[in-house]
Amino acid sequence: MKLNFEHLQSAHCENGVTRSLLKNIGINQITEPLAFGIGSGLFYVYIPLLKINNGPVIAFRPMPGLIFKRTCNALEIPVVRQKFSSKQKAEAFLNDCLNGGHPVGCQVGVYYLTYFPKEYRFHFNAHNLIVYGKEDDNYLISDPVMEKTTSLSTYELERVRFAKGTLSPKGQIYYPQTGALITENQIKKAIVSGIKKNVREMLNIPFPFVGVKGIRYTGNKIKQWRDKLGLKQAGLYLAQLVRMQEEIGTGGGGFRYIYAAFLQEAYTYHPIDELLEISKMFTESGDLWRTAAVQAAGIYKGRLGSQEDFNTMGNYLIEIADIEYKAFTALKNIKWQ
Repeated sequence: MKLNFEHLQSAHCENGVTRSLLKNIGINQITEPLAFGIGSGLFYVYIPLLKINNGPVIAFRPMPGLIFKRTCNALEIPVVRQKFSSKQKAEAFLNDCLNGGHPVGCQVGVYYLTYFPKEYRFHFNAHNLIVYGKEDDNYLISDPVMEKTTSLSTYELERVRFAKGTLSPKGQIYYPQTGALITENQIKKAIVSGIKKNVREMLNIPFPFVGVKGIRYTGNKIKQWRDKLGLKQAGLYLAQLVRMQEEIGTGGGGFRYIYAAFLQEAYTYHPIDELLEISKMFTESGDLWRTAAVQAAGIYKGRLGSQEDFNTMGNYLIEIADIEYKAFTALKNIKWQ
């Protein structure tokens, strides 16, 4: 049982799953940047009281599945989405989907993904992939961050679909139902709604550790980590930041580059010059996120370690917050036609 499915490599897993599943039902206009932007994919939260892999929870994306859900909702595409308490029911539902001709998105943990390089496997349960068939005891896998398709045995797929810990997937499965072709007007409206939601989430959530405020909050905290935590623990915290930023989901610089590309594509639907200028701001922010990652790596690998090095790292995030505040404020003030 192998469905007619085209594997497409992407920069980010859930963007790629969204684009590929929509393309599979005949919706070809949605690129990865459009999926990311319509799905309001930019986010930031720093929660020091919660720990994952012995470091604070730092997230550069909304909850798993939200990009897919928001994109489909904005385009008025009905979706099927389900979680399970029973592994047997989860497997049966997956098989029913495949027998019905539906490739499906699955949320999984990466620690037991056998085709991932070992250095990329750790306890992180917000990865997304597509199952598009089954041959003997192997499920056929299209993982958007991989160059080629692969496969997982029934046991291996069950293991990652029911990974334990923070954001446990609970067998989550989803796919878009076949619908009518999407019009240009629908895409135009979806772009505006996606931008407005992202503006609210990055500017208006009233907590200091969320959105643009959260980036600035983290920058100020980093300046205190060396004295408060000690050099070793502070280095581990920075390693956590870089892992979540660059190794899982391209969260820091990568997301900003994708969002910059989204605004450029949005310009083809809404020829408003400000969109191109704001796109440049997000590219600038992406460059700074990458620079900050290099600084953080120097600290946790022991090449750097003075208080001034921590101050420099914190100031990078504060500068990023300033740029993104200006960018989202500019988006907020656009007069949509």
